[in-house]
Amino acid sequence: MQRLKALCSGLALALFLTMVPKAHAQDPWKISATNINPANYYGVTVANGMIGIVSAPEPFKVKDVVLAGAYDLYGRGRVSNFLRSFNLLNMQLGIDGRNLGAADAKDFKQELNMQGASFTGSFQYADKAKISYTYYSLRHLPFTVLMDVTVTTQKDLTLNAASVMEAPDALKDVQNYYNEIDRPHVTISLLTSSAKSPTGKLLMCASNSFLFGEAHGKEPRVIHEMWDNNMHLMKFNRSLKAGETYRFSIVGSSITSAHHDDPLNEAERMTIYAKLEGRDRLLSFHQKAWADLWKSDIQVEGDAQAQQDIRSMLYHLYSFSRAGTDLSPSPMGLSGLGYNGHVFWDTELWMYPALLVLQPEMAKSMVEYRFQRLTAAKRNAFNHGFKGAMFPWESAATGVEETPVWALSGPFEHHITACVGIAAWNYYAVTQDKEWLKERGWPILKEAADFWASRVERNGPGQYDIKNVVAADEWAENVDNNAWTNAAAKAVLQYATQAALALGNKPDADWALVAKNIPILKMENGVTKEHATYKGEGIKQGDVNLLAYPLKEITDPAQIRKDLDYYAARVPTEGTPAMTQAIFTLLYSRIGDATKAGYFFKDAYVPNLNPPFRVIAETKGGTNPYFATGAGGILQSVMMGFGGLDIGPNGITQIPSVLPPSWKKLTLTGIGPDKKTFVATAK
Repeated sequence: MQRLKALCSGLALALFLTMVPKAHAQDPWKISATNINPANYYGVTVANGMIGIVSAPEPFKVKDVVLAGAYDLYGRGRVSNFLRSFNLLNMQLGIDGRNLGAADAKDFKQELNMQGASFTGSFQYADKAKISYTYYSLRHLPFTVLMDVTVTTQKDLTLNAASVMEAPDALKDVQNYYNEIDRPHVTISLLTSSAKSPTGKLLMCASNSFLFGEAHGKEPRVIHEMWDNNMHLMKFNRSLKAGETYRFSIVGSSITSAHHDDPLNEAERMTIYAKLEGRDRLLSFHQKAWADLWKSDIQVEGDAQAQQDIRSMLYHLYSFSRAGTDLSPSPMGLSGLGYNGHVFWDTELWMYPALLVLQPEMAKSMVEYRFQRLTAAKRNAFNHGFKGAMFPWESAATGVEETPVWALSGPFEHHITACVGIAAWNYYAVTQDKEWLKERGWPILKEAADFWASRVERNGPGQYDIKNVVAADEWAENVDNNAWTNAAAKAVLQYATQAALALGNKPDADWALVAKNIPILKMENGVTKEHATYKGEGIKQGDVNLLAYPLKEITDPAQIRKDLDYYAARVPTEGTPAMTQAIFTLLYSRIGDATKAGYFFKDAYVPNLNPPFRVIAETKGGTNPYFATGAGGILQSVMMGFGGLDIGPNGITQIPSVLPPSWKKLTLTGIGPDKKTFVATAK
């Protein structure tokens, strides 16, 4: 039966591959859409690690604006949730008094440019004008966005443009402001709004302004209009001659009291700063920042569609993360309100390793997020009768448990504490930053090790059991001696010992004793057993196979293959997250099976794609993109699988692996702190 399921899955994937639109695969940097159907449209995100803008199928509209770190208690699950910010780029554009909409947009095209992190819409309006708009979440200014609008006329016409500021429904006590600042060299029109979050915990603010190309004194006159308490706008008119090209821009900033003590004034200050920097300087700094990021890249020869898809995954991880913060991405990044914006193991185990080897400073922010919430994790351990630190399964602003009470993962999915410890050790392994290890990594590792030493039940040699957990395979609830949980706990105890020695500290001797006696179970057929009562049922996601990677608890290729072949046949063809097939891909590549590695690479994400920009959902046929967790897992399958990168105690090395059958060459640039290049070629 399992073999039949696998065969059906393979046939389904092959059929699906023939049906998925190629989305201009010949271009490795741009994803274009010309068949835009609002009923089957999944927006793509432009973000800078702090503010995310999600596209909409209508011209000049934005679906969502999401700010990292902005949470409040409302709605779903009686826990903290992400908040929508003010939609500060929504605008209206009219020609001769007619406001243009989707019905007016002939030959409407939208395009994501990943190289410059911009989103463009363009269309023809009647026989009067060609119109385009492009927006950016400015990489160098974390809270600031920019939109350009260009109109090329074919007839004389009057342009009517308005920037509309509207408060999301969940916000309350909306206050609207309009101000003009006159100086001899400039006039600054500021459209500003503020509102309180649902409980009043946060003040959310946004402000924007027009940028005109005309000399001061010749720019259009801006007029303010108040529509209602939740919406106001500023607008201007401009007469244009046939054959004229006219461009204007909107620049704006959004920030909350979670980010700044004075968000209302700061939103206006940042908008003024951006306006007086000017469009050209803003774009120059933005483009330079992205050019620096793309020095760390993944280049595929032999599969143009895979190249585009991999770069899209990398683009999204770069967009959802930011160096120099104590913020960490949720499973859906800044693409919306999915998973309430909470932080899970999705960060440490799936997104983090790819960023660690490509952008260590981004990865550093993710560990800093956990360090800043270490006190909350220690309280959580105390509440459950344990020592050390017990990190929450779902975390938001404060680091307390944010899992809704109906989900058993909150009280029982304890492997998250091991994931956090492993991430801390791997940051040190890659960077060899001993000062960081002393100040940040060691406190995390010590408290995680103390937790596991208190969490085990000491039932004799080889029987330091870890009972009553939710496994990494979340269909296995309240089970004993889960393979991943036990092996990850063992790894953290060993890493804490190594960290102590690296710093010249005396490690707790009990850590090594506990690690030595945590059991890893086997079935009669020699396959590693997922948990004590496992009897061969289907699994939601990879668990046992994670012992070979990333843990290296299992290193024998024969055992790795035995476990792979067994559990790969027990993953259903739908309803399971993309990371599982990514681990199968990685391990089959490392043991030299190019055919199976290539199959599982495609199976990991192609059935999860949504139109028109090939954005990844969590599951096959799913509709909740963008699933950054899956992207992180697939990028690991490319770099650590096909590329053979390996993180060890002395940094990044390259081990033998194989490429998929169609690939000729894989080049990984800007790897690690030394920005090395690694190459893998077809055998």
